[in-house]
Amino acid sequence: MSKTKEEGATRRDFLKLAGTAAPAAVAAASLTGQAEAAELPTDDTRMQDTAHTRAYIESTRF
Repeated sequence: MSKTKEEGATRRDFLKLAGTAAPAAVAAASLTGQAEAAELPTDDTRMQDTAHTRAYIESTRF
């Protein structure tokens, strides 16, 4: 039996690329300089953090 060479990327090629791409992505992210804070979601499905909701959560604790 002989193995035939398939056209396209192989599993080994993918692993080689993944091994070099991950450190490059980390280096690129660290060189960008300034980090941005994530924006808090303010949609209607999320419970708002207020004094009223904090008092309710404290009253329901055992």
